[in-house]
Amino acid sequence: MNIGIIGTRGIPNRYGGFEQLAERLSVGLSQRSHRVTVYNSHAHPYQLKDFGGVEIVHCYDAEKRLGTFGQFIYDLNCIRDARKKKFDVLLFLGYTSSSVWGRWFPKQSVIISNMDGMEWKREKYSKPVRNFLQHAEKLAVDHSDHFIADSPVIAAYLKDKYAIESEYIAYGADTAVVPNEALLEKYSLTRGNYFMLMARMEPENNIETILDGFHQSESDKYFIVLGNTNNGYGRSLKNKYSKDSRIIFAGSVFDNRITRSLINFSHIYFHGHSAGGTNPSLLEAMAAGALISAHGNDFNRAVLNKDAFYFTSSADVKRQVEMDLDPEIINSLKKNNLKKIEAQYNWPMIVEQYEAYISRCYNLAKS
Repeated sequence: MNIGIIGTRGIPNRYGGFEQLAERLSVGLSQRSHRVTVYNSHAHPYQLKDFGGVEIVHCYDAEKRLGTFGQFIYDLNCIRDARKKKFDVLLFLGYTSSSVWGRWFPKQSVIISNMDGMEWKREKYSKPVRNFLQHAEKLAVDHSDHFIADSPVIAAYLKDKYAIESEYIAYGADTAVVPNEALLEKYSLTRGNYFMLMARMEPENNIETILDGFHQSESDKYFIVLGNTNNGYGRSLKNKYSKDSRIIFAGSVFDNRITRSLINFSHIYFHGHSAGGTNPSLLEAMAAGALISAHGNDFNRAVLNKDAFYFTSSADVKRQVEMDLDPEIINSLKKNNLKKIEAQYNWPMIVEQYEAYISRCYNLAKS
């Protein structure tokens, strides 16, 4: 099949979950003899026209000049280019800034939308923005032929609200990356002497709740925070905890060897995401063999089940930071989560599920 992928800043991944999915999925499908095109921002640091057998099309991205509105222009430019090509299937990763252009989606292509994670619930958005996001979600439903949900919770929501069926396909993680304790030296950390979180600096990721709990604790360990702090919320967090020398803001890190090592050797990895579906950074923590404490919402519980600690307040975090851990319980939780990755959330399986669903949708259109 001839497959186009729209909706990310591009590959290789330099940003987040959808970019990681686009990278692994596009290369995987290409290796299975499909012709795959991924749309990249013109400002993406990777400027070649091929990546791992995947064709890269760079389109003008006005986000740097116009802010959020620039994302709409970028998606429109990608859609305009896609209209010129004869894609059998066009896969949209998310809908926030693309579904408004639904009337211009290529009519000759089967449109499949990954419906992301109920964006309108995110706390960072004002009420007018949340209202728009609900409208954008409805437009994605109206202008797509088929749907993918990355969480059973999302699939159930789509069926209940829109009476549509969606295919549940999660994200994947890679267990092949071997952690290297020597990589901790860059951050002056050692095995087990620190806690960790990795997330975008956004309120719904409960970063402040986690750090408040740690800040209030008597722990003599460190806490390393991975994520870009060059936004208002990130800067406010750095300022708030500037006098706590135990808290380290390390910025964004895209080297899997480093992130895997930091996660693996942490005492507890805190996952605060409360919006969205199956979160890629949570799967990475599971694949890295971390002991996990997650925000106690349905999305996280659907993935982790009983194999994690849960928190909903800074008091919960403080208690977990200060508690004594039973080595046998720790090993059991870690092993159970690794088994989940191997059985449900590995990339070869995710690629295979996407290929099977895309093929099914395409064949339905042909019949």
